Amino acid sequence: MSTVLAVIPARGGSKGVPGKNLAPVGDASLVTRAVRACRAARLLTSVAVSTDDPDIAAAARAAGAEVIERPPAIAGDTATSEAAVLHALDGYEERHGVRADVVLLVQCTSPFITADELDGVTAAVLAGADSALTAAPFHGFVWREADTAGADTDAEKDDGTGAYGVNHDKAVRPRRQDRPQDLLETGAAYAMRADGFRAARHRFFGRTDLVRTDPARVLEIDDPHDLARARALAPLLDGDAPELPAGPFPGYLPTRADIDAVVLDFDGTQTDDRVFVDSDGRETVSVHRGDGLGIAALRRAGLPLLILSTEENPVVAARARKLRIPVLHGIDRKDLALKQWCEEHDIAPERVLYAGNDVNDLPCFGLVGWPVAVASAHDVVRGAARAVTSAAGGAGAIREIASWILGKELTSS
Repeated sequence: MSTVLAVIPARGGSKGVPGKNLAPVGDASLVTRAVRACRAARLLTSVAVSTDDPDIAAAARAAGAEVIERPPAIAGDTATSEAAVLHALDGYEERHGVRADVVLLVQCTSPFITADELDGVTAAVLAGADSALTAAPFHGFVWREADTAGADTDAEKDDGTGAYGVNHDKAVRPRRQDRPQDLLETGAAYAMRADGFRAARHRFFGRTDLVRTDPARVLEIDDPHDLARARALAPLLDGDAPELPAGPFPGYLPTRADIDAVVLDFDGTQTDDRVFVDSDGRETVSVHRGDGLGIAALRRAGLPLLILSTEENPVVAARARKLRIPVLHGIDRKDLALKQWCEEHDIAPERVLYAGNDVNDLPCFGLVGWPVAVASAHDVVRGAARAVTSAAGGAGAIREIASWILGKELTSS
């Protein structure tokens, strides 16, 4: 399967409309609307918002995108969108250890972009185009005021007859059906073959395909009047917005930028949920050495860790001592204990990853920002999770979670 990354440039500064990318249109901000469209597209595998603004970053994460922090050198008024996309492309590939096949530039200043349009430009590149863009059928007569000083041809020089036609001869008024079809670049979405884009450093190179879109949805917000028009149109154009799944962009996994703490259930999450009982009634469990390596790496990375278990069993405390992380066990209300622990450590619950496997973990799932289920979890628990490991409990699931968060840091530690 091809890796298709959508990049949404959304810097904090805007002179035409201050705070533009967080301006609400309909029920959401412009940046949230763009992320939603990307999440609804079938051919996209990831979406990243490139920003220098912490409020935009928070909105992007809440909508289900990952964030690439944009350095000041490419966040000013003169910075190009291409520079932001190149930087985000490099950052994404380094973070996830993958190579993107196709990269999209998605403009959140086009509030009515659709998932079908995003899939359209992506499909064009996957089918052989080097670059593709959204364009709308246009039937207008374009005029330009004569400017002798800036004219390049005799036709553009002011010969005393005033303005001249750009896409027509003003002396001939052809019928609409007799004119060649003009297409207007919408400014909403561009797709590029990633390696070609990196080489050309421009969004148009090689064979460029046009993907036709609905002219009624074409609107770019550059000034307050555009914003007012978008808000007036939103009730008419948002009625068919797709229903999105809960959680982040499908397939997006949490990284260190998303997480401030990791809390782990024990039985069924760090074990396979089996208990061995000897003739004296002593209980033992089976754990995975890889999980211990992952937890050690998370600890070295400075992440606060906690084991939280309803079972009051000496084996839980013994395992916590072995791993050198704190434990709360014999807890009836795990969600209350977790909330108190977050308050004591000044950690925002929405920045906590909680890994569990059974229905008694669901209250904690509702409290944290990153509920994660192991592959062997109860069906209801997997359905409530934002991410599910490929490994089962007790079979390396915790090491897998550590690899999401730390990426290359884990392999080099």
